[in-house]
Amino acid sequence: MLSVVGGPVRTLISGALRKATFTMADALAKIPDVEIDPEGTFKYILVRVKVKDGDVNKDIVRGTKSAEYHNHIFEKVSPAMEALGMECKCLGGGKIEHNSQEKKLRVFGESTAFGKADHSVSVEKLKSVFSDYEITCENDRPHSAVVFLDCLHSLHHKSESWDDHIRILKIITDMFLPHIGLPELEDECFSKVLPKVVTMFDSMMKEILDQVGGLSSQNTELCSLLRNILQAMMQIIDVLSTCVRHVGTFEEAPDLDAIRSLPTYILKVLRETFQHCKESEVVYCGRLSLVADLLQGLFKEAYTLQKGLLELLDRISLDSCASEEQVSVIVTVIHSLLDICSIISNLDIALHANTWKFLIKQSLKYQSLVEEHLHHGDISNSLSDNLLASFHNCLELAEQIKLAGLQEATQSPEYKLFQKSAKMCRFFANTLVHYIKELNAAARVPIDALLLQVLPLRPFAEVVLQQDLRLSRDHELPQCLLLVNILSQLATLPEEVLQLWYTGSQFSEETPRLPLYQALFAGFRRCYTERQVPVLLPGVMMKGQAQVQVTLHHHVCVQLCASVAALPPVYFPVLERCLVDAVLQADTPTALLATDVWCFTARYGTAELCLHHVLLIAQLVKACTTECYQSYHLGLLLKRMVFLMTPNHQMELVLRFPPSEVENLPVWRHVLLRALSQEARHRVETDIIGLSQKALTDWQNGGYKLGQVDKVLPVADKHNQRSRVCSNEWRVNVCFVLRYDCTKTKQNAALLSLLAVVRGHSSPEEQCVLSAVRVITQLWIRMSPEQVQTHPVLRCTLQLLLSVSAVLVKNIEHQVILQALLCVHAVVSQECAEQLLLAALEFLCSLGKIFIPPDRQNQILPRLSSLFGVLLSDRSWLLHQHALEAFSQFAEITNHEEVISQSLSEEDTKTKVVNYLSKTVNAQEDVESRLQRLKLEKVLIEQHNERLETNTENASNKVAADAVSDSEPCPKRARQETSAEEYSRYIQTAESALKALQALAEGKANTAVPPPQWLESRLQELQTLITHIRTARHTT
Repeated sequence: MLSVVGGPVRTLISGALRKATFTMADALAKIPDVEIDPEGTFKYILVRVKVKDGDVNKDIVRGTKSAEYHNHIFEKVSPAMEALGMECKCLGGGKIEHNSQEKKLRVFGESTAFGKADHSVSVEKLKSVFSDYEITCENDRPHSAVVFLDCLHSLHHKSESWDDHIRILKIITDMFLPHIGLPELEDECFSKVLPKVVTMFDSMMKEILDQVGGLSSQNTELCSLLRNILQAMMQIIDVLSTCVRHVGTFEEAPDLDAIRSLPTYILKVLRETFQHCKESEVVYCGRLSLVADLLQGLFKEAYTLQKGLLELLDRISLDSCASEEQVSVIVTVIHSLLDICSIISNLDIALHANTWKFLIKQSLKYQSLVEEHLHHGDISNSLSDNLLASFHNCLELAEQIKLAGLQEATQSPEYKLFQKSAKMCRFFANTLVHYIKELNAAARVPIDALLLQVLPLRPFAEVVLQQDLRLSRDHELPQCLLLVNILSQLATLPEEVLQLWYTGSQFSEETPRLPLYQALFAGFRRCYTERQVPVLLPGVMMKGQAQVQVTLHHHVCVQLCASVAALPPVYFPVLERCLVDAVLQADTPTALLATDVWCFTARYGTAELCLHHVLLIAQLVKACTTECYQSYHLGLLLKRMVFLMTPNHQMELVLRFPPSEVENLPVWRHVLLRALSQEARHRVETDIIGLSQKALTDWQNGGYKLGQVDKVLPVADKHNQRSRVCSNEWRVNVCFVLRYDCTKTKQNAALLSLLAVVRGHSSPEEQCVLSAVRVITQLWIRMSPEQVQTHPVLRCTLQLLLSVSAVLVKNIEHQVILQALLCVHAVVSQECAEQLLLAALEFLCSLGKIFIPPDRQNQILPRLSSLFGVLLSDRSWLLHQHALEAFSQFAEITNHEEVISQSLSEEDTKTKVVNYLSKTVNAQEDVESRLQRLKLEKVLIEQHNERLETNTENASNKVAADAVSDSEPCPKRARQETSAEEYSRYIQTAESALKALQALAEGKANTAVPPPQWLESRLQELQTLITHIRTARHTT
């Protein structure tokens, strides 16, 4: 069987193998022989590609300037070949100079990792692709010259005598260097010679330091040795100068890769030379005269070498595609020059200035490449130190000239030296400013260095922290950022500097200055336009994340919190006072910033500190006798701080401010109950529900007298007027809407806290929700549209009822909804506060969640459509925007689609709604117009805030006095109305009560519960009373 089947099987297998082999050979042939960059000088490798498990192979050339090393090219080629089923091996590497304009290719050099490629093979491959090019390689050079140069390199490395080293160096630089092409300089000469040159120079310097101790005029042998060493060092510097001059003889600017080791090694030699010259007085002590002439010559040679090197580097240009290796060379050059600047500052003024000029020029020339790698702190610190040293030098020279009476002697050496020092002072100041302006991304670094010099100075602190600082608009943001920068610098400074900045002025004889935190909040408040644009600033670098741009609020908040984390405990009272002041001022964004910082402070500190702060804030909230901006800001702070408390401390807050007491309700209406622990939440809910029910029961037992609700009418009326005025002034930018003083009656105070309770529950079956529904149902029954129109305090009640009803709308009877719509219609027809209309919109929007039964639709739906139509056409941009939002939400969820069409009966209203839903932008504001508008807004808001802060104290005192005087109801109120007004008031009260009685009777008519037996007799008594009133009117 096997013999029968085996033959065909073998035939099939061998056929498949031959077919696969032919296919792989086909794929191998399709691999391009050459893939190199179209221009420039770059590394290349020669790779042999072979079919796996086969003998077929070919050589290919791959080269690119994006590769920093030869192995990077191979790491890219190898996976691509393996994906095709090939094996590859690197045969060597080198460099290719590609000039497409002149159609020339030059192959040279070698790879450190793979060795030197056979350039002749590479040239043949290149000729197959670039047939019209002139292609040469280093193998074209006579073989004997290559061998001899290699021998010189070998001798140079193996020689132990300094004289032999120098002789071989001179042979290389004088005889062979002129014949080496620019592309081959690095690989053939510099990379092999310069490391040994620097090593030899370092050994000479070490020998001098070891032998100089025995130098004297009598020890002629040692003196001769040291002089010979100094002369040898001068010869080495001369050899390096020859290398620089040779590179400079080429017409084209050299590629940095062709000389990459030259600047690095030369700058090492220059640094050691200048350092030795600077320390010569210490090194040679009193024997400096024995070698002074040689040291002077050594300095001059180094001066000339540096000048030539800087001129050469100035000719080089890198583009944005420069390799990491090239960028690293430039960064090393800049940092090396920075080290040299610190050495030569007192050696030669011209050399010092020219070195700094070149350093800054290179930093800016390659800014996009090197900005992330430079030591900006070191550069700016050095500039600042040099500026300060030059300034002190000027002061000393000026004092000497004054004492010597040489003010008029302009030709004296002292005066000329003073001029040079002043010129250097101006140079460093201008250079520092230029550096800051040009390197915008790193501008903070130079400022930090400069700040460290001036922060301990009291006059500087007094200028920066002065009270009532008047700045131009262009300087407000820089002032704020300056304060933030100062805040970040203080952590490392001594105690006396911290006290200067953190505490402010302590005594009357001091120049007034604010504490730093207070000045920073004031500076942030001034930056209204920058907050609105918004201006974006660099965020904090996070590990593993890219740096992002953040708003001014975010930037300042992060820096403030970082400062708080490092703040010594002795300055915490100052911080707390500044936070309280910032929260209680009128600008809401500044108060929010202070709130963020306060919450961080509480969270960063202990739980006891958090409790202490919460109790303080709650007491402040309770002390706010009117609904003012301070209450609003404190409420926001309290709401967030409760989240940070431990469960035990939350219970302590409940015990300190029991919700069962009316005077504590202003505290709890600001608290989100979901922030509380289960035990504390249950206690608060139970107390508030109980108090609400008790307040309603007391009002009911008192006969639902309007006088018991209306005793704060004057206060509410004044707030009503102020709210409308403020709204008109603040149309440009509403930060928050003022509210009525709704907490001055037990009913309204209980309602406001009840709202906080119901908003925390999602289940309509919970007991507290059912209890709240019973409370508001009884209140709605007592609400009369006519009385709501007349009495502002009832509008407060209406506002709160609407807000609570919007949450509980699914649990409310339809008769109550109708009553609510009637009351809203009554107030909409009049001019009323915007916050009441906002509550009405919230309630109207919530009606989309329920289905109105057919028997009630004729009563409810037309009124709902009418109210939407009126509010959608309101001229106030605030109300109009909220109306659009509420109507769109209602339309999305309602089952009563006829309300939508009926609400849009006016074409103008319909167009606005359609534009809103389609997100149509009516007019796009250009940037310049927006900036101008924001600047005008800023003036209005600043004036409004100042007026609030000026009038708050007087207004608060007056309202508090009114509240005290009305704390107990009067048995008889003074009649100040006219007779007709008094008649109208009592008639409205009676009419409202009768209508409520009628609604109650009609609501119970379809139930099994009969009316009370005494109802009929009481109605007869009322009829008799009405008859007597009519009779009395006719007889009089």
